Amino acid sequence: MCNSVIKEIIGLVPVAIIGEAGDDIITMKFSDGSSCEWFHKQDCCEPVSVYDVIGDWEDLIGNPILVAEVRVSDEGPESNGESDTWTFYTFRGIKGSVDVRWWGFSNGYYSESVDFLFRKSKSNKEI
Repeated sequence: MCNSVIKEIIGLVPVAIIGEAGDDIITMKFSDGSSCEWFHKQDCCEPVSVYDVIGDWEDLIGNPILVAEVRVSDEGPESNGESDTWTFYTFRGIKGSVDVRWWGFSNGYYSESVDFLFRKSKSNKEI
């Protein structure tokens, strides 16, 4: 299992987080005007979506992100295709943490990865 830190959002203060089980995108907006999204760039017929969210996004709102990590595994509780990929995200702040599990499967030819897009603030002004 690969474990890496999502450095772009460490120390940023979320003001809004949108995403729940069954969604195919999670969006975070930060107090400095920057934002980020997690999603899957669809290629063909490989479904990839949020399997579940454990914790409360509200625990992260208004406080800096202290931990943001991602882990990837091809072993998990479900298997519908020839290939399965589980992507686990952990976010921690002062008040609590949220764990997000993404699940993707395919015939093995298509990527089941979760993509990350970070948009920097156009200004340093707090919103």
